[in-house]
Amino acid sequence: MWPSLVQTAKEGGIDVIETYVFWNGHELSPGNYYFGGRFDLVKFVKIVQQAGMYLILRIGPVVAAEWNYGGVPVWLHYIPGTVFRTYNQPFMFHMQNFTTYIVNLMKQEKLFASQGGPIILSQIENEYGYYEPFYKEGGKKYAQWAANMAVAQNTGVPWIMCQQWDAPDPVIDTCNSFYCDQFKPTSPNRPKIWTENWPGWFKTFGGRNPHRPAEDVAYSVARFFQKGGSVQNYYMYHGGTNFGRTAGGPFITTSYDYDAPVDEYGLPRFPKWGHLKDLHKAIKLCESVLLNGKSVNVTLGPSVEADVYTDESGACAAFIANVDDKNDMTVEFRNTSYHLPAWSVSILPDCKNVVFNTAKVSSQTHVVSMVDENLRQSDKGATTFKWDVLKENAGIWGEEDFVKTGFVDLINTTKDTTDYLWHTTSIFVAENEGFLKDGSKPVLLINSTGHALHAFVNQEYQGTGTGNGTHSPFFFKNPIPLRAGKNEIALLCLTVGLPTAGPYYEFVGAGLISVKIKGFNNGTVDLSSNAWSYKIGVQGEHLKLNQGDGSSNVKWTTTSEPPKGQALTWYKAVVDAPSGDEPIGLDMLHMGKGLAWLNGEEIGRYWSRNSEFTEKDCVQECDYRGKFLPDKCDTDCGKPTQKWYHVPRSWFKPSGNVLVIFEEKGGDPTKIKFLRRRVTGACANVAEDYPSIGLDSQGEDKINKNTPFARLTCPGNTMISSVKFASFGTPTGKCGSYLLGNCHDPNSSTVVEKACLNKKDCVIKLSEENFKNNLCPGSSRKLAVEAICS
Repeated sequence: MWPSLVQTAKEGGIDVIETYVFWNGHELSPGNYYFGGRFDLVKFVKIVQQAGMYLILRIGPVVAAEWNYGGVPVWLHYIPGTVFRTYNQPFMFHMQNFTTYIVNLMKQEKLFASQGGPIILSQIENEYGYYEPFYKEGGKKYAQWAANMAVAQNTGVPWIMCQQWDAPDPVIDTCNSFYCDQFKPTSPNRPKIWTENWPGWFKTFGGRNPHRPAEDVAYSVARFFQKGGSVQNYYMYHGGTNFGRTAGGPFITTSYDYDAPVDEYGLPRFPKWGHLKDLHKAIKLCESVLLNGKSVNVTLGPSVEADVYTDESGACAAFIANVDDKNDMTVEFRNTSYHLPAWSVSILPDCKNVVFNTAKVSSQTHVVSMVDENLRQSDKGATTFKWDVLKENAGIWGEEDFVKTGFVDLINTTKDTTDYLWHTTSIFVAENEGFLKDGSKPVLLINSTGHALHAFVNQEYQGTGTGNGTHSPFFFKNPIPLRAGKNEIALLCLTVGLPTAGPYYEFVGAGLISVKIKGFNNGTVDLSSNAWSYKIGVQGEHLKLNQGDGSSNVKWTTTSEPPKGQALTWYKAVVDAPSGDEPIGLDMLHMGKGLAWLNGEEIGRYWSRNSEFTEKDCVQECDYRGKFLPDKCDTDCGKPTQKWYHVPRSWFKPSGNVLVIFEEKGGDPTKIKFLRRRVTGACANVAEDYPSIGLDSQGEDKINKNTPFARLTCPGNTMISSVKFASFGTPTGKCGSYLLGNCHDPNSSTVVEKACLNKKDCVIKLSEENFKNNLCPGSSRKLAVEAICS
């Protein structure tokens, strides 16, 4: 996907790609390096170079990034005496080795700009300024050491440290935030760089679905360049997928879509992608004077200011901002009147004509559908879909790994080789217990520091306990059926991604604190100090069932009626590739929790866990005005946090694809489907007072007062096959639910159909030759269109 993703970014007006380097993906054990597949760093940098773009290499090698363990290899924690991210010899030794290895790899391939390559900046460490005070003198010394170690690599390009307020020269300190217009580097000799502008936010299982409006993202970027910004980077412009067990957190979802301008599946997200493309073009029209001129700040009224850039040639560019988060403003600037919506910036590359306003979105919106496609098998003789099924027993399989009185830490025990650690013990129930006679049930009480567990009694699943993305510890309380005599308690304890940042985060543990059963004649029985038998991982992992065939001596059961609601079950099916060429998702809505693979490639963790928030915590309409925070514009309260899982097209063969699912707690595999992510329509909603820079991308680079226009584009090999709605006048509603207003030009549909039918791309100008000029006197008129792509 890399070439097409890079190309989509370039088409969006991006000229630099920023990437992290994931230490734990590359150094699998000390000195044992891997650069294959998704970790082929040199290939990635060269793809960016071939596209004629630059690259910012964030070596870190601590990266946070909601990535497992913040990118640091787990093995490093178990080298004696190691403490991460402080003046600690073992940590610094391995960090320097890895940094040097990556730098030398880039030098060998001549990839630094000083060698004619695309890498213009490199980063050492990551947002360490937040955590440095916790490490006291060791933190201060470490930050200085890291900077000096990086500079000594002699790359010939500058080094940056983000959120690092004591970065020593010549290292450049940079900003990460939703807004960085007020940021000032600690030295006036340093350029003002924004390494992370967050155009959305990440998700956690059980959390909400955050969105950041395109108008606010554009506002933040325009304000940054208005106030002397040099480099601005979107984190993320494309977020993609946390395949396998790479998601950290804990509880970070497998999807890392981030509401980014390019979605998880690689499609431009309209209108965000298009609106930012127009913004980038507007800023670049000002580029020469921004680089070579001087600026003057002019107050134009309460909450309205202009920053005016002029150079010696007489060129002039202005940014006018209305920072009021409620009220629109009309102001006079250079003897001309300008209207600014609340919380918006207008860009005037010639100090006269507004070519872009951040609050006026001229870009189209795409209608994106997930088109169902049932799983198919090539076996022409078969009339029903067949699954292979294998059920694991709860608890210890084979020999236990060890027996211990009391509990162990999950992470220290598994060392992240698996999400799973079995804990089993037994309890003897006397025949005279009251609950055996009166039919009541004793209650299992479990206290845990995280992250989750599934409880089994005498092989039967009893329920799941879990923490969440803001609080890993949890308390599990569940009635359980006990019988007279011996009863086996088996707890499958889980991690859901390791911590990614924070002071001393590598010492944050997970696991059981206490296990008790309430309801005996003598009160509550505490099993915490019992002898517990432990087994690392589930049996299917050891048998390599995720590779499809696994051990040849595994006895799968083939059936067209696979069990539903059954815990600890492996499902395997041989499937054809979905039709078409659109990106693919796997619909796991009707499964419980587990892991999925295709042809041995790790799709990742799935979990049909509903958001723990109610509708009042979410919004129907998002107001872009005012400061954005992650929970400002959430959706999907009470719904599953993630139900679709991205499966790259390149993982499929035409037929004979082996899909493997490990279901931990029970689901319905007959409802698993593939989905094709398809753009099925396009909408535009443009008012008469909207600037129209978009047409300049047709080759004209001059600034002029173009007539506002709506532009519709269908992707791939699709065309505009019909016009579902068209109204020039005062239409209301949004894409998918437009309505006619009090005022409507009856020729609207005819005009749009004439311009657009059977075309991939069309422009409808809001001009007198297209629409009635005397329509809706006194009203602000606009054109709303929805078209079908097929």
